[in-house]
Amino acid sequence: MTATGRLAGRIALVTGAGSGIGLGIGRRFAAEGATVLFTDIDGDKARIAAAEAGSHAATLDVTSEASWTEAAALVERTLGGLHILVNNAGICVPGSVEDTDFSAWRRSHAINLDGVFLGCHSLLPLMAKTTEATDLGGAILNISSVSAMVASANFASYNSSKAAVRHLTKSIALHCAKQRYAVRCNSIHPTFIDTPLIDTLAKGADHQAMIEKLARQVPIGRVGDTDDVAWAAVYLCSDEAKFVTGAELLIDGGLAAK
Repeated sequence: MTATGRLAGRIALVTGAGSGIGLGIGRRFAAEGATVLFTDIDGDKARIAAAEAGSHAATLDVTSEASWTEAAALVERTLGGLHILVNNAGICVPGSVEDTDFSAWRRSHAINLDGVFLGCHSLLPLMAKTTEATDLGGAILNISSVSAMVASANFASYNSSKAAVRHLTKSIALHCAKQRYAVRCNSIHPTFIDTPLIDTLAKGADHQAMIEKLARQVPIGRVGDTDDVAWAAVYLCSDEAKFVTGAELLIDGGLAAK
């Protein structure tokens, strides 16, 4: 049976896909016809998510070059190549420049920034080969944050790492264009999305109370849900965005417009 959908025929790898935004993107990609490899440092969560979507799963530590090398070999061996890479895995460690110790700073950047670099470094050669062989365009999508544009005194490491992802994305896009790869690279910049990551901000407070507090900061009057991000990811990774590269898409309910 021929696959149908906006991502039909594509093979995608999504990091941090065991929960939150990554889970939402993986599910939506599968529903749109892509063959998806759900990856997460928690392999059990990745396997549960993949089973529900009728897809594939693997354990992946985005801070480990060896883990990425294994993932590249796995996807080529079992799925035959790769068209789409979504670098979603990330953490949010609150703290000002004085409050944040160096180990927390390095951990934030290792996951949020190094993980993006390692993913692109490890998988871009396979993506270039796959897109050329299949005559289907490829896409790298890096999940940054509105915090890359709008800073906060209490999120020094998060602001820094996500801003770096924003600019790294542009460098990757220009490299792919220069090499004439059929691979585009863009970034998405969400504001508060209702995921387990919110609980790291809540510091033990009630989840719903935290959601309502955060919603008051968003001009549109609510926090986002994972589908708000997932549908944007579908667009940027499909042929509908075949002339879009090096771009950033804010999904912030108007927060950065203030």
